[in-house]
Amino acid sequence: MSANLINLLIEATGQTLYMVAVSAILGTVFGLPLGLFLATSQRGELLSAPWVNKVLGLVVNATRSVPFIILVVAIIPFTRMVAGTSIGTTAAIVPLTIATVPFIARLVENAIREVDSGLIEAARAMGATPLQIIRKVLLPEALPGITLGLTLAIVSLIGYSAMVGAVGGEGLGDLGIRYGYQRFMPDVMAIVVIILIVLVQLVQSIGERIASAVDKRATKSGGQ
Repeated sequence: MSANLINLLIEATGQTLYMVAVSAILGTVFGLPLGLFLATSQRGELLSAPWVNKVLGLVVNATRSVPFIILVVAIIPFTRMVAGTSIGTTAAIVPLTIATVPFIARLVENAIREVDSGLIEAARAMGATPLQIIRKVLLPEALPGITLGLTLAIVSLIGYSAMVGAVGGEGLGDLGIRYGYQRFMPDVMAIVVIILIVLVQLVQSIGERIASAVDKRATKSGGQ
């Protein structure tokens, strides 16, 4: 393999990491509070707002049901308005973030709903406000699940980032298509696949370690 291709692989890997990192951060910033609200806003819950919950739930479900590659194409005008262009690494962050926000929201919602309802009732009985319950009970208890959910979201983002290469998103997916497929260079395609697998394994391993470290139940059982 030539030095030029090695440089292209390094550059494409950096572009993929940039897309995934920025999209994961933005997706968490918007998806985490959305998931918290969805988990606590049904009728009779801490932030009871059933109609708002239903509307947001419909929007989240509608966004998640659209295949990612179709979403990328469908929001090209919006991407161009936000990023100033519809191609390139920065432009790819727009559809990646839009696809990630509802995904993270549902993962966070599921993690919150797995918290023992008895803890919530106990906190209510002690006079804690809804925000105090969310901050001191729900989030700490759901943190391992949220961490694993975010890990899954980042793994999915790595796959999505490869898919945007088909529509000018740059990164490893673009390199694999342009060189590995269009120029009939299977060695390049194989290296791209290996790099993607390594990235997924690293993210999964780090996420599981963090989830284990913040799991109070594991810490307590280990100390007994």
